[in-house]
Amino acid sequence: MNRYALWKYVIIAVALVVSIIYTLPNFFGEAPAVQVASARATVKIDTDTLNQVEQVLKQADVPPTYISLENGSIWARFTTPDVQLKAKDAIQHALNPNADDARYIIALNLLSRSPNWLTALNAKPMFLGLDLRGGVHFLLQVDMRALLKTNLESQLSDLRTTLREKNVRYGGISRVGETIEIRANGETQAAIQRILTDQFPDLQVNPAQNVADRMVVALKPASLKRIEDNAIRQNMSTLHNRVNALGVAEPVIQQQGSDRIVVELPGIQDTARAKDILGRTATLEFHMVDDSAAAQAAALGNGPVPFGDEKFLEHDGTPVVVKSEVILSGDSLTDAQPGFDSQTQQPKVDLTVDAKGGRIMRDVSRKNLKKRMAIVLFDNGKGEVLTAPVIQGELGTRFQISGSMTVPEANDLALLLRAGALAAPMQIIEERTIGPSLGAENISKGFHSVAWGFVAIVIFMAIYYHLFGVFSGLALSFNLLLLIAVLSMLQATLTLPGMAAMALTLGIAIDANVLINERVREELREGASPQTAIHEGYQHAWAAILDSNVTSLLAGLALLTFGTGPIRGFAIVHVIGILTSLFSSVFFSRGLVNLWYGRQKKLKAVSIGTVWVPPSKRAGLTSSAH
Repeated sequence: MNRYALWKYVIIAVALVVSIIYTLPNFFGEAPAVQVASARATVKIDTDTLNQVEQVLKQADVPPTYISLENGSIWARFTTPDVQLKAKDAIQHALNPNADDARYIIALNLLSRSPNWLTALNAKPMFLGLDLRGGVHFLLQVDMRALLKTNLESQLSDLRTTLREKNVRYGGISRVGETIEIRANGETQAAIQRILTDQFPDLQVNPAQNVADRMVVALKPASLKRIEDNAIRQNMSTLHNRVNALGVAEPVIQQQGSDRIVVELPGIQDTARAKDILGRTATLEFHMVDDSAAAQAAALGNGPVPFGDEKFLEHDGTPVVVKSEVILSGDSLTDAQPGFDSQTQQPKVDLTVDAKGGRIMRDVSRKNLKKRMAIVLFDNGKGEVLTAPVIQGELGTRFQISGSMTVPEANDLALLLRAGALAAPMQIIEERTIGPSLGAENISKGFHSVAWGFVAIVIFMAIYYHLFGVFSGLALSFNLLLLIAVLSMLQATLTLPGMAAMALTLGIAIDANVLINERVREELREGASPQTAIHEGYQHAWAAILDSNVTSLLAGLALLTFGTGPIRGFAIVHVIGILTSLFSSVFFSRGLVNLWYGRQKKLKAVSIGTVWVPPSKRAGLTSSAH
């Protein structure tokens, strides 16, 4: 009756071993580390870079306790913050001799002290939120006025070109504030109105501001809202890619209001570098390469750069002279995917642009067959040629970039083109730094609150329910172990609200054991034998436990769905805690009881505390509890 099959004990044993393994990394803490990442998409971090860093650290007499190349970054762990700072300075001087043209990001960070055998099993500690780990909080304001200005300038240029192609005569066209003014008479205004309706769906004429010789055109409110929303989304996507270079574990990047973005970077020590990364104003531009003799001489350094041209370098240092006129900007790109050229079997990048960009590329490529087009990345005001391929045919909305690229380079270039630049400039209007010492204090307080609550519950259960209370305490320990292991495996972020949810989970889990123990007592009071009381107690308590946990689970899912920030942190731990408590409070504790009492065929009593029996039922009843 009260015996578990062998496979059930195997499940419990496996769950216990896995829980211990994946919980252990959380007890080793973190050590000061230096991270080396690429500052440009064209600069690669590889084994050669790793060997160079190792040599630099050896010469500076600051050997790391651990160094590796992971996810495109080099991580070097050190014993103390002083050694960490010394190592950072040594690496900075070696890899970035020119401070104004840094090719690598050398950032202070934290790295887990977990032993290699745990790391080999992919056992990693939970990520800690800003309130526990320390770090930096930024509130960025998106400049919507600059976004509107840029969009109107683009619309004005397209409108001017279209009117010229349609032979529509007008007196002049210019941007005035947040509108476009066109000087034209009544008959011409009607023609312009038709063109706007057919080809410029985002623009509308404001009749109230029109006069006899002037039209006033502005963005439609719905179009303006869409442009602003797209800008926020693109900026957030770009910020995600930028903070990845910092190696931040679980950064928080979310919209606040209509024009603000919150960025939280837990564990970041080098806040100046974080501000530099977030404040970048990278843009992509397409230019034609100037292949004239004067331009080629200028590229070789044998003469001045011709008027109307600019000189840039490719990532290998090769100079390229391009025409200053911007053919297309990165804003027109809608997609970029890496692939292989079917003819040459060389890596390539397939690009997709919007309709306007397709029209421009079609016209330019038709006029410049067999000439080179350069894609230039401008980062912090400095331009670098990503690639300068030869135009092999007429281009449209879809075309490809190919050349001397490796597969990783093609993947990185596609990622960079997809991410694009910031759709609108931003500025940091609020900055808060939480030091590691404050985070350590929060961890200490949170740990003590959970630990003392756990100890108090275990002592009470042992006193009140005797051996069954000890089983409940062991089940509660297993539940806490399993919860931490699951959070670690999911690489979830633990915050102070999450620790509060962890304490709440202990209460929910022990509540299930209280229900079971009281139900067993009730069966004993009714005169059932000990084995029957155990079986019926677990059987009848299950329905009540399931009901209470399902209602709590629904509340947690609602918080997880509609909550943000700290609320979601609480909800994640709460939901996972409910699921682990169901497993530990019922399945695990039943296994302990069955292991202890199940094989006793002539069991006469169970240790579950004092069972009060009404006088009417005492006659002839043999005590089955003590």
